Amino acid sequence: MAMEQDVWSKCEPNLSLNTKSPSRRPRLEALASARSLILNPSTSDDTVSSVFETLAPSLQHDRDPLFLRHVLKLLSDLALHRKHLSRVVFNTIHSHALLNNTAEALSVLVAITEHDRSSSSAITELNEDLVISLCFRPRVSVRSWLLLNSERFFIRPWLLVTLLLGFMKDPYPRVRRAALLGLVGLSKSADIEGRGLIEGCYDRAVELLLDMEEYVRSAAVRVVSEWGQMLVASDHGVDKRDCSDALFVQLCSMVRDMCVEVRIEAFVALGKVRWVSEDILLQTLSKKVLGSMKEKKFIGRRTTKEFDLPASSAAGTFIHGLEDEFYEVRRSACLSIGMLTIFSVQFANDVLDLLMDLLNDDSTVVRLQTLETMYDMATCDRLNVQETHMHMFLGILVDNSILIRCAARKNLRLMKLPVLEMFKSVVDGLLTNLETYPQDDDDVFLALFNIGRSHGNCAVCFLKEFAQEMEPSYEGELGLDSARVAALLVLAISASLSHGHRVCQIPPRVFSYSVPLLGRISRSLRDVMNQDTLLAYLSYCSRSIAYPATELNFRRDGPILPVVESGIPNNKNDERVNPVWMPLLQIRDGTSEIQFQNMWDPMQVATPLEEYRQKVNEEATNSLKCILGTVSKIWPLIQSGCTSEVLRTLRVCKEELATITMDSLVSVGSLAFTSQYIRVMQLLAKVWEHFLPRKMLHSYGKGALDLLLEKLDRSLRGMMYMFLGLSEEEELHILELILLTCILRLSMVDICCHLTILKRLCATISRVELLCKKVSIEASNFINELKKSCCQMSPSFDEASYNPFLFKKLLELFSLKQVVFSGRLILIKAELDVPGNDSENPLPFIAGLPVGITFEITLHNISSENRLWLRIAVEEFSQYVFLDLNKLKGCDEVRKITICAPFYRTLKATSFSFRACIGIECLYDDIHLVKGGGGPKHELTYLCKEKEVYLVHAASSISFKFIPQQASPSRRSHRSSRSRLSSFSIAISLHHRRDSASQSPFIAATTPPVALSISTISATDPSQHQSRDLFSPAIFRTKDVRLRVWFSGDDFFSASPNPSMYQLRSSHPVNSITVASVSIPETRGGS
Repeated sequence: MAMEQDVWSKCEPNLSLNTKSPSRRPRLEALASARSLILNPSTSDDTVSSVFETLAPSLQHDRDPLFLRHVLKLLSDLALHRKHLSRVVFNTIHSHALLNNTAEALSVLVAITEHDRSSSSAITELNEDLVISLCFRPRVSVRSWLLLNSERFFIRPWLLVTLLLGFMKDPYPRVRRAALLGLVGLSKSADIEGRGLIEGCYDRAVELLLDMEEYVRSAAVRVVSEWGQMLVASDHGVDKRDCSDALFVQLCSMVRDMCVEVRIEAFVALGKVRWVSEDILLQTLSKKVLGSMKEKKFIGRRTTKEFDLPASSAAGTFIHGLEDEFYEVRRSACLSIGMLTIFSVQFANDVLDLLMDLLNDDSTVVRLQTLETMYDMATCDRLNVQETHMHMFLGILVDNSILIRCAARKNLRLMKLPVLEMFKSVVDGLLTNLETYPQDDDDVFLALFNIGRSHGNCAVCFLKEFAQEMEPSYEGELGLDSARVAALLVLAISASLSHGHRVCQIPPRVFSYSVPLLGRISRSLRDVMNQDTLLAYLSYCSRSIAYPATELNFRRDGPILPVVESGIPNNKNDERVNPVWMPLLQIRDGTSEIQFQNMWDPMQVATPLEEYRQKVNEEATNSLKCILGTVSKIWPLIQSGCTSEVLRTLRVCKEELATITMDSLVSVGSLAFTSQYIRVMQLLAKVWEHFLPRKMLHSYGKGALDLLLEKLDRSLRGMMYMFLGLSEEEELHILELILLTCILRLSMVDICCHLTILKRLCATISRVELLCKKVSIEASNFINELKKSCCQMSPSFDEASYNPFLFKKLLELFSLKQVVFSGRLILIKAELDVPGNDSENPLPFIAGLPVGITFEITLHNISSENRLWLRIAVEEFSQYVFLDLNKLKGCDEVRKITICAPFYRTLKATSFSFRACIGIECLYDDIHLVKGGGGPKHELTYLCKEKEVYLVHAASSISFKFIPQQASPSRRSHRSSRSRLSSFSIAISLHHRRDSASQSPFIAATTPPVALSISTISATDPSQHQSRDLFSPAIFRTKDVRLRVWFSGDDFFSASPNPSMYQLRSSHPVNSITVASVSIPETRGGS
């Protein structure tokens, strides 16, 4: 209450009429403050009434239009939020509207009336008499507003139509346009009756099609369209068709208007016509007047009959529209064509040539609209593409826009291809699309599947010509990384599902070739069938050669699935249906209602489920080895600089990896290791590109290369320290890649930290030698030459012995070998979370004080020998908290803990966020790369994604608890006689909005000295008020901050009170000393 009175007392002088000539800005600021009081539901009625009493006189006496506009808005909010003042505000604004005749006042009156329909007296005052009287006022803005909002008033329809027709002849174009738009709104009313009234509105709008103002003609086109449709609906029989044709021709006359907006509106209106004769539609595609159109005429106006409208006005309508210089006009013309093709097959066939030309339009919007129009034609069975059209249509499959390519493939799914040559060209176009844009593979496969299923005969003929591409090479290898092979296999599957062809005509081995690509294919066909259904179908078809036709439940002269006329499978005549076909019986129009698990009947499936699962897991393990083998073969491409081809192959490998089923027999660690290895190869390919000779001629940013090398180092450390169960061979392979990374860094001429890298290089070589001796493996030529080069250098690694060109020669000796899994890998990972914290629910903090953050940590497969650190970083500052695993409970596989970690670097800001992450220390590195600061001595490998923690400054309540203590004898002799207390302790509690979680038993952090100002009052003599500054260490936790303080009475000195202090009171005086306040002064040099 006191606060709102204080706010209003500051605002009222600037809003009062007694104030002499206040400037505009303070008055507007006062209005903003007044609005906050009105919208605040806690504001008392007395304050709101005072606001209204101050603002109401301004409507009568103030002459500032901007100020009056804001006052009206404020009074509107007042009436809408304070119902008891609604009627009073309405009467005040109503009198102002009658006197000053402003559109803003009328808008507020209508808004109040619509909000409170229960006020019958207010509704009756906004009657037709008021509207008519205001319409004849001299202000143009009032007339325009009334005509645009005429349907919001209570006016009889026939009277409103008369009013609008009258103002369509107003001398001001703004008023004429408002009257036309008022008619558009009125056309949606069901109360309009009478053909004569409709004809009158239509004729008046036709007259305004020739208006001098562009926006008036644009509004007139809309009226002609809407009221013309009403006129057509009121006719019957033959006259109805003639009336619709007349409306269409009338709109065609406006497509050559000089104004772009008028032309756009005209084409939009043409698409809304519900019936057009075929001869008129054909005339719109020819600039030359057709013979049947030369003498044909329509009635231009219905009431006056002043002129006849020749049908030749429609000549070349869409030719002009599609050739317009503005893409908005071309787009609207194309949209209208799609709506009109339903009326005539001949029109649809003729307009297709124009649409094909439009596919080369410069505007992406126009090309996209053209494809959407063709798709609408296809859904209405009006798209009849000829062989001459295919070249132009298939060209957009390699368009730069992904939206265009997607829309083109969408059309191909519905397109009818009557001859084999057209089918071949479509498939070739899709394969070219796949080679040019590999990221479109899912959509390309789905398009091939739909085309093959709709044209089974053509698909089989096509596959016979390209069967050799789907067969293994002479070495027995099938190109599983080839997108073209995968596409042809999808086409084979779709052909076998065609209702018009037999499975027997496709070799069964083709279906077996599809099994390794199951994940990739099923992902693209997920809208048609699930992966298990597809796997069962492929398995059955690959063995179908051993089964008679009766076993597969189809006749040799019939389709593969029983079909009825509606295209839905019918099995009434079948005594038994093989379970493999059951999920496929419901595959129609992209749906599969029967799930895979329903078909696994132990009585019908020959292979037991456990045996099948074991086989699938073996195939998954073999797939991992196959993927790693493919990765190892790309090294010559990396050396040659074929980076694009390398990245494309690795991307395919990663997609295949994502489709491998993760089961109990396929460890998550193996999948994660393979994924990380592919990531390393991707980074290595990008890094190697910078070291190619031809690339050295160009200026590459050193920062980009350093960033790639840093990512490569981090990924290799992850492979080394995030997996348990690595064999010596696997570890040697990773160490060799680490050595290669060091050589790449040392090959850079402008490297600044070569001494550190050389130390790491020698440490890694030593570890490689130990592993080679342990497993009796001979080191590679690359490692042997590297050892010789290091021996030639000075033991101190001085500048004279460092030669970057020596290391460049070693790059030629490196050769990538294949990684072979020797056992099951276990992934080390961590999960980090801050419960209840996100951007919308930040944690509170006080600037300058440490804050305790509760972390929930889940550790997987981490032993007590590992050294884990919690890293907290904000901007360039990083803080580390050690996690002592020996004090944690739980097994090695999964450990869940909750800790409260302090964060000291709280910024002087309203809010901020920091990043937290769990890292494992790389103990096997013999070189210390991180020094000082109480953090890790070795580099960290992070086990989880960074967690963003959000904080917001909050004024936390602080309470004190006083614990008297006895001083030691040595200290007691030095104290003043004024103080009977030798020492005392202060316990400070920070009460936040949330309850803190359980405290960690192994986290204890000590802050730097915190500045406190303590004032004391003697309990025996209250006049003694003394204060001093104190610096002492403190231990901060989530809720408690404990601080031990010693001081003597001789050291007291006076200090002025700080207004920012937290005023505190103790519950009772303790030994004549009461702590009165505590403040945290600013420290120099930042937070």
